[in-house]
Amino acid sequence: MKKAIVTGGSGFIGSHMVDLLLSKNYTVIVIDNLLGGHLKNNIHHKNNKNFILKKIDIRKEILDKNLFKGVDYVYHFAGIGDLVPSIEQPNNYMMTNVQGTVNVLEAARKAKIKKFVYAASASCYGKTKKSVVGENTKISLEHPYALSKYMGESAVFHWNKVYGLPVNSIRIFNAYGPRVRTTGAYGAVIGVFFKQKISKKPLTIVGSGNQSRDFVHVTDVVKAFYQASKIKKSGEFFNIGTGKPQTVNRLANLIGGKKINMPNRPGEPMKSCANISKARKILQWEPKIKFETGIKEMLKDINKWKDAPLWTPKKIKNATKTWFSFLKKNETKR
Repeated sequence: MKKAIVTGGSGFIGSHMVDLLLSKNYTVIVIDNLLGGHLKNNIHHKNNKNFILKKIDIRKEILDKNLFKGVDYVYHFAGIGDLVPSIEQPNNYMMTNVQGTVNVLEAARKAKIKKFVYAASASCYGKTKKSVVGENTKISLEHPYALSKYMGESAVFHWNKVYGLPVNSIRIFNAYGPRVRTTGAYGAVIGVFFKQKISKKPLTIVGSGNQSRDFVHVTDVVKAFYQASKIKKSGEFFNIGTGKPQTVNRLANLIGGKKINMPNRPGEPMKSCANISKARKILQWEPKIKFETGIKEMLKDINKWKDAPLWTPKKIKNATKTWFSFLKKNETKR
């Protein structure tokens, strides 16, 4: 039986990776500090003998070499995904997304695993003027979150170059689906809208709402990670989206309800669209779930967001003060 470690395996995307691996009869060890992740995301596996959960903080603890013994694959999702706090607390992001990644890389290297797959972020492309973003698009790091994720990815490829650790990286665009949070970089707006709809509050549209995002369903995302662990190629990075961006206004219309517009946030692109031809060719991967289908399925379980934080216009304004004060300066310099 194959054995895998999923860091951040109690979080949004990581928990879906756990689901996929267990369905393929893997033994799965989850490493999670349960700050961003939640036990409820794995509760359906509590009686599965092939599921093991270890509450470990990758930032602070020397990872037990015995934990990685006999492990074939490591899928590294553990990290901090909130954009706004990264401007206020850059040290935390560097410790988790960079040093934490190095800690996991070292444990994986010493265990001589078959493949390490890193959860990178498409935020590394920043406010590109390209309508479609390929892997060769110039890197433009707009905030500490993007910087920390890109530095983590750089460490992954450094361990491949220097130590020969087999690695691949997945640059995720806007993942969404069951268990998505109402904060964070991964399709967070959907969770925010769901809570607002439950609370009968207007959906907060940033800017005109004509900005588009390449939303990709989480079950499609984890299949890309699985394929990246299985191919012979190493040292590769792949864009994972759909190539079919959706506007925030269309998302709001699918969810339904009143809308209210908020000021544009500096540092955010108007359009995000992934060129996924490389993933199609090398990973033999294709996104399967249509956006409207994914949203409709999530709406059936909208009450799962009843305990999520409610973002009102006032709370959003207060939470993004630092964002505006720092990133607005950068925009005026361009």
